[in-house]
Amino acid sequence: MIELPSRVNETLNMEEDYRRIAENTLAGARDVLYLGRGSSFPVALEGALKLKELSYIHAEGYAGGEMKHGPIALIDDAVPVVVLAPTDALFDKIASNFEQVSARGGRLVLLSDKTGVARLGAKAETSIVLPDIDPIVAPILYTVAVQLLAYYTALAKGTDIDQPRNLAKSVTVE
Repeated sequence: MIELPSRVNETLNMEEDYRRIAENTLAGARDVLYLGRGSSFPVALEGALKLKELSYIHAEGYAGGEMKHGPIALIDDAVPVVVLAPTDALFDKIASNFEQVSARGGRLVLLSDKTGVARLGAKAETSIVLPDIDPIVAPILYTVAVQLLAYYTALAKGTDIDQPRNLAKSVTVE
């Protein structure tokens, strides 16, 4: 875990990857799905929330195990699906979800490490290779990545990142 600060710095310095995905895949979408399992599920929720808040694109985060209970019906070539797939104990399960999206013509955006991208990246529309890190702290890196994807998507759309519409700081509004 001592390597976490340097891995976060590496994740922050992948600006061109975030910008490319934002401009080519996310900014033009009307809807975006995020999939994660285990500790990646809350990261999927965070990614969807930030995308909604900053770029005004409808986005939803789902636990990969729940995909067949509704979200799978939304998958087509117009809906990017951001899959959070660190190579942890649940990698094979999220890989199965990835394959299900691929089989339905989904536009896959893969966030994984070298091992995960080597295994699944060929079927993704685009990928980001995040640094290898202990699975305990992987959600920190993946959270940084989904927040930066939202940021660069908002930039690509030209929305006001500093003052998103209809949002107020919770400490000032009761």
